[in-house]
Amino acid sequence: MTTRPLVDPELAAILDQLPTVALTEEIVKQVRMSQAMSSQKLPNRPAFPDIEITERFVPGPEGAPEVRVLVYQPIAVEGPRSALLWLHGGGYIMGSPEQADFTVKNMVSAVGCVAVSVDYRLAPETRHPGPVEDCYAALKWLHTHARDLGVDPTRIAIGGSSAGGGLAAALGLLARDRGEIPLVFQLLTAPMLDDRTCTLAEPHPYTGEFVWNREANHFGWTSLLGQEPGLPDVSPYAAAARAAQLEGLPPTFIDVGALDLFLEEDLEYARRLTRAGVPTEFHLYPGAYHGFRMVANAQVTQTAARDQLAALQRALGGPNH
Repeated sequence: MTTRPLVDPELAAILDQLPTVALTEEIVKQVRMSQAMSSQKLPNRPAFPDIEITERFVPGPEGAPEVRVLVYQPIAVEGPRSALLWLHGGGYIMGSPEQADFTVKNMVSAVGCVAVSVDYRLAPETRHPGPVEDCYAALKWLHTHARDLGVDPTRIAIGGSSAGGGLAAALGLLARDRGEIPLVFQLLTAPMLDDRTCTLAEPHPYTGEFVWNREANHFGWTSLLGQEPGLPDVSPYAAAARAAQLEGLPPTFIDVGALDLFLEEDLEYARRLTRAGVPTEFHLYPGAYHGFRMVANAQVTQTAARDQLAALQRALGGPNH
């Protein structure tokens, strides 16, 4: 059975151009190399002359290397600004801040916030808790140096897409539990939250056929955890869906496509957040598979982008806040 007839027509054509390759450590290395080369020559996209980007190296977790971050600062916005710590996707095994460049610039431009995009260490070379601790180190640096960056330390949000959304959710739990850094918002785009999705006896019959499938998911989680997914001892700071208590988390935005492998884990996390008294906004896009935003001109992509930016503006204030 194929779910192809359920795909939004505007999102269907590109599926024929996408390779279907089983992930191995060797394949992942090749993908990383090609991503690094393509990120050096980003396609022609609308310029953002009012955003200054600097590369920084910030103190890493204890005993670990420094963490590379890209800092995006809107030149024209005065006064203390809000800030967004952004975590890129890539299944915990691939990706870089450069790949999220256009997304981050869009958010900075629309909201007038400062953004810090984190180059966290990847699995399997760095297993949990390395990646989330890198993200926490970057968050701590942002909070500690807020004044130097023109940021109001009481208006910091976190967010990410796919594995980055999963890391953002885990980071939200870590920040809550350590009690050092207050967060005002978390933006989770098709977040990868639950390793147990790999082990379902009856997986959802209409999700996960395209882009990020069950086999890729199993590889990603195994790489991060260093063990088979679904075992009882997985930390909520690795898989946020494992958290027993969600009370005290910041207001949350979650969105996901109806054909995305993460559909049910994202729905369930949103449901549990509302049961914990966390203000939660949830969007479900019919006909959309994981990573559908690569089809930039599709109506559903533009709707998703609008929903995301509107939520960020409400949480952080627009450019003139």
